[in-house]
Amino acid sequence: MVARSGVATDALRRHVFPPSPPAGKDALRLAGQLSIRGQNKMAGCRSWFLLLTGKFVSLAHAEIKFNIPAGRFFSYELMRETFQSDFEPLSQLYLGRLYDDPMVFKCNKQHFPDLPEWLRFTQRHPYDNGFLYGTPTSPGKSVIEIYAVNKRSYETTRQILVLNVIAAKSLPYQAEFFIKLREIEKVLPPAVQVEIKQDLQKLWDTEALDIVNISNALDRGGRVPLPLAGHFEGVYVKAGSEQNFSACLLRAQTPERRLQCAAGAKVKVPGGCNFCSIPSNCISWCSTELFDLSQLEPSPPAPTLGSGVLEAGEDFAPPNSPEDRDFLPDYIVTVIVPLVLALVLCLLLAYAMFGRREGVEKRNGRTNQIQLYHHHTILDNTDELRSMADHRSVPPPLSTLPMFDSRTGTRATPSDSPRIPLIMAQHDPHVDTLPRK
Repeated sequence: MVARSGVATDALRRHVFPPSPPAGKDALRLAGQLSIRGQNKMAGCRSWFLLLTGKFVSLAHAEIKFNIPAGRFFSYELMRETFQSDFEPLSQLYLGRLYDDPMVFKCNKQHFPDLPEWLRFTQRHPYDNGFLYGTPTSPGKSVIEIYAVNKRSYETTRQILVLNVIAAKSLPYQAEFFIKLREIEKVLPPAVQVEIKQDLQKLWDTEALDIVNISNALDRGGRVPLPLAGHFEGVYVKAGSEQNFSACLLRAQTPERRLQCAAGAKVKVPGGCNFCSIPSNCISWCSTELFDLSQLEPSPPAPTLGSGVLEAGEDFAPPNSPEDRDFLPDYIVTVIVPLVLALVLCLLLAYAMFGRREGVEKRNGRTNQIQLYHHHTILDNTDELRSMADHRSVPPPLSTLPMFDSRTGTRATPSDSPRIPLIMAQHDPHVDTLPRK
């Protein structure tokens, strides 16, 4: 114990108090070794920097390839974290800074302005991930260009997605289910698809089940829900299998249940068929449809195409020209009759306006003379007032001036107006102000 403690004490002393640097040639040799080690470390850092930069550049321009069987559902999630690392790859490594920028994705087929007809894209909000989803119907190859736009710095990055659709056998038994309490963005993640698939496998009583298609209810003619809690758009999920329908699925398509659904009654889940592990993944039984593709009717044969040239000996008989038609009755009904009616109406209006007027002389002869005198007096006074208004230089009547004395005919100056009494009896006590009959 003592020896060990002594050794530990010596080691601690050498670590805390390092020995003094040697002098002379030893010091020069030690300085050269340190410079060589520093240069090696710098070269190693530069090589790591170049390696990381090349790795990021290769990842940013790499092509992502998928092999998709025809008739099977395909979905690809555009992760914002992946594109965030492409925008600023070294900020997190050296600065320890991680951004969470809003992004908008633009997807199109290479050398085309839009996506293929079987492929759809959705993104609810710039802070949400985007999804490419759809079900290819025929084999082929599609190259999809994905552009991500950073709404904070307005940088742009591109990703190439190669979709190789291979031929596959179609599933003979398919069923479509309606999930009322879901939206398309909440169903497309792989984890949610696995949950829905597990419930459908229990309902179908088989594990050999594949999802054929997932579509939004709005694309199928559904109504836009209210922006309130508990209201969802709804999602249609179509699944298929090589095994025939289970008893639960067949029980949901009985005529009794169809009548109940048509009447709008609340349909209960068939007994022993409730395999919904999550309430939001429960299906609507009235919207369930079964498709038996194993007994499809053969398509009618294609019509045989001829040479397009008439056979010899046959003459072309053009159709007969139509018989001549007399348009005079139509012209009379559409043109002459409206003109006659308009003329009659104009004559009636002219008679009512001009033929039934009394005239000024007849009116004056039937009017009382006193009434006419008052009328003419009013007109003469009006003309006189108008003529007086034309000549403003004429002094106004005395009765219109302020503080006019009707007895003396004089008026007070503006300076004396405050001292003039309002009642004339106060100024002249001999004036009788009592009313007389």
